[in-house]
Amino acid sequence: MLLDFFRSLLERLARAYEADADKRHDLVQEIHIALWRSLASFNGACSMRTWVYRVAHNTATSHVLRERRRRHSMVSLEEIENMAAQDNRERAAHRQETLEYLQVLIRRLKPLDRQVVLSYLEGLDASSIGDITGLSAGNVATKIHRIKNILSRNFHEGGRNDE
Repeated sequence: MLLDFFRSLLERLARAYEADADKRHDLVQEIHIALWRSLASFNGACSMRTWVYRVAHNTATSHVLRERRRRHSMVSLEEIENMAAQDNRERAAHRQETLEYLQVLIRRLKPLDRQVVLSYLEGLDASSIGDITGLSAGNVATKIHRIKNILSRNFHEGGRNDE
């Protein structure tokens, strides 16, 4: 079944969009429902993987916007670039803790930037990411480069090192 094939991808995507485990589970369910409802509209114009990403990211973005209205606001790339690191612990971080910190930084990105970087981390090329987001491949490549630099800078300013 489609959902079984993309299960780990959808769980990783939900983890990147939602920190709270219960809400993350709800988000995965929302994505499953959205995929089921839109399956009839899949016309093969793109790969099944690209289509699943598009539906999943759109659903996750809607989820984030709903949560944003309830709790807190998103920040721009410029704002995240200037944020002080949250964690200044001196001991070396465990690998899982490091990954969680990176996910926090990614969750702070605006939905479109988050969608671009998550698609990139899943191994999609600029053209496929452009199909998902509606951006040109050149714009996607520029965004990826900029987001990587900002995330890297903020990650290292946080005093964390993976090794």
